[in-house]
Amino acid sequence: MFDQRAEVAIVGGGFSGTLLAINLLRHDGPRVTLIERREDQLARGVAYGSARPDHLLNVRAAGMSAFPDDPRHFERWLGRRSSGASPFVRRRLYGLYLRELLAETAAGAAHRLRVVRADVADLVEAEGRLRLDIAGAPPIEADAVVLATGSLPPAVPDRLGLDALDGDAFIADPWRPAGKPVPTNGRTLLIGTGLTAIDVLLDLDRQGMEGQVVAISRRGLLPRAHDLHQPAAAGAALPSATQLSRLTGRVRRRARDIGWRGAIDELRPVTHQLWWRADDATRRRFLRHLRPYWDVHRHRLAPEAMHRVRVLEREGRFQALAGRLLAIERSPDGLVVRWRPRGTDEPRAMTAGRIVNCSGVHGDLLRSGEALLEALARRGAIRPDPLRLGIETDAACRTVGAGGRVNRRLYCIGPMTRGAFWEMTAVPDLRRQAWMVARRLANAHWVGGEGL
Repeated sequence: MFDQRAEVAIVGGGFSGTLLAINLLRHDGPRVTLIERREDQLARGVAYGSARPDHLLNVRAAGMSAFPDDPRHFERWLGRRSSGASPFVRRRLYGLYLRELLAETAAGAAHRLRVVRADVADLVEAEGRLRLDIAGAPPIEADAVVLATGSLPPAVPDRLGLDALDGDAFIADPWRPAGKPVPTNGRTLLIGTGLTAIDVLLDLDRQGMEGQVVAISRRGLLPRAHDLHQPAAAGAALPSATQLSRLTGRVRRRARDIGWRGAIDELRPVTHQLWWRADDATRRRFLRHLRPYWDVHRHRLAPEAMHRVRVLEREGRFQALAGRLLAIERSPDGLVVRWRPRGTDEPRAMTAGRIVNCSGVHGDLLRSGEALLEALARRGAIRPDPLRLGIETDAACRTVGAGGRVNRRLYCIGPMTRGAFWEMTAVPDLRRQAWMVARRLANAHWVGGEGL
């Protein structure tokens, strides 16, 4: 699509944006301008740039190569360092791996890669090119733009009064705490029971937690753990069934034959195809009824992390509850949290010293809080996908605007494409997407290529 005289601007220099830039250069594609507003996020993103020192990857090192065509790249990199015996290495170490990849690429292609630290305020068409308006700096022009903004911060639950609480009582985003660290005494309430909640719990534990942590979600489900003794499952053929009930039955049967981990893992190579051919009604049913169960089985914890969670549970220092939050009020003793246990009509109350929002990232474009995305959405250049999981794209990751018009120069990659591909948060999915979009932009997809 573009030759080496053209220029592609990538908005967002986290994991997806960085890999796209590297792959464009590997495929001898167009020149690249990589734009990231936060220095600590460059080449790492939130997951690896904001990770605490002891946070572990939730995927084995063997599955964390940056390149789908070189699956052992990360393992070889680790082999040159002392990373311990566990296959679940520290996230910060993975962040270093990504930084070094970018540095090596920049050193070998200095004339074709430009890294800019800036905040993009708007994006408009200008004389056949795209112009990115930069806050406090001259604009940048490009022949194509790729939005790689990553996931949006956790949304604050509505109608609970959390917006009125100060930073000592409520932490809206645990990855970007604006004030002091979470106190370790008294009771801490976590909104959510997923991977983010586990990260916060283990952080408190490492800081010498003296009180109790209570996590609450609608179903109270905690992530499951990896099994180090179970071999990786082989990929399955694309199931012929499209009905959600039949697909669920198939997974249950396979779980009896090969274990639930294998039954989930063997669907990974075909998850995108299953999602793509499902209609919106089926997708909504999945999100409403099955998503929590899929998430806790699909996105797992390192065994070491799960072991510590179970110890805290046995000691009475951690509890996961299933229910719905009703209201939060201040009192002389702290915060009174009113909630209703799942399956009952009787409200209960507990007192907490502080609350941390661990509800997970969201993709609602209309509540993004991002100036660039809001400006594009207001003009109809982009629009939310039908399920409000992110930005609507076609199968080639080109964004879709008002009236269903496909933007042939404006792409989107990363978690904000979940509406089209669903599984687009883990490294194996993100690296393949970045690789394929780079091949398309560099015209390499016509030779031995395949679709997303």
